Amino acid sequence: MPSPILTIDGSMGEGGGQVLRSALSLSLCSQRPFRMLNIRRGRQRPGLRAQHLAAVTAAAAISNAEVKGDKLKSQQLEFFPQPIKPGHYEFDIGTAGSTSLVIQTLLPALLTADAPSQLMLHGGTHNPLAPTFEFLQQVFAPLLSKMGARVNLTLLQAGFYPAGGGSVKVQIEPVRDLQPLTLEARQGTEQITAHALLARLPEHIAERELATLGKVLGIKPENRHIEFISDGAGPGNALLVSVHSDNIVELFSGIGIKGLRAETVSMRLAAEVQRYLASPAAVGKYLADQLLIPLWLAGGGSFRTLQPSRHTLTNIEVLHQFVDGQFICEELGQDDWRIRFNA
Repeated sequence: MPSPILTIDGSMGEGGGQVLRSALSLSLCSQRPFRMLNIRRGRQRPGLRAQHLAAVTAAAAISNAEVKGDKLKSQQLEFFPQPIKPGHYEFDIGTAGSTSLVIQTLLPALLTADAPSQLMLHGGTHNPLAPTFEFLQQVFAPLLSKMGARVNLTLLQAGFYPAGGGSVKVQIEPVRDLQPLTLEARQGTEQITAHALLARLPEHIAERELATLGKVLGIKPENRHIEFISDGAGPGNALLVSVHSDNIVELFSGIGIKGLRAETVSMRLAAEVQRYLASPAAVGKYLADQLLIPLWLAGGGSFRTLQPSRHTLTNIEVLHQFVDGQFICEELGQDDWRIRFNA
């Protein structure tokens, strides 16, 4: 008997595109159809934009889903998934829209498919409001490996905001059952490194960014690096700070935008890193979003993180509409919380 269709208010919580992407992921994994109303209703340009539509199109492709309302500016969507079809897929977002967010949408379902898959995605790889490629490669994929899955990400060409034009390859070796993950306090000696990525921009921008990070965060000169990108579709700049502990690597990013001083990019990024370092928690606020669906797929697990963002709480609200079990948020101390899933 077909599952009844869920009706979801797309304006719940923070009301952005993540509500839609999470619903797509959960629909694929649970095979529950859904109807979403009020998609991005409170945004300046409500409804589906090109990058949201790309996620819908990709989700439909890997499951032969029937979709209604999949057009630009639509504020209503119906999605009826079929069993997941592992295989080789290629998707072009057509803008600087984030390849990482499309990967985030598809990955949970492909992780538990019955055969390997490969994704080729074209679009943005370093965007202001999305995980960078390096975050997925260096932080998220290793944690999935601890849970039993193997995800190999390759950056074929960087695509900086606002030009885009990047390409990413993702190879996914699924696992029958993901293993629960527990991440408590950070362990061991922390090392902090910084990388400034530059595409067709003056070197002094990266030098100023790294110098500012060195002063504020105490990053040693030998741990500050500049990487020149010669094949980007347009000029661009990304600033990355990695915090290495024995049990986790966390990565924080800032994206250079025309008219924004290099020092401002650095100071904003440094404030994020300082907040993370002031808490004993292992998981930063952005990684907390990424780990919710894997914990559900694993049937349990927990992690300590900073005070949950509205984004994270909205994701939990969407999850509770699709799945049995409950996510519980417990405050342990100042900016120190535990999120756990009980099946």
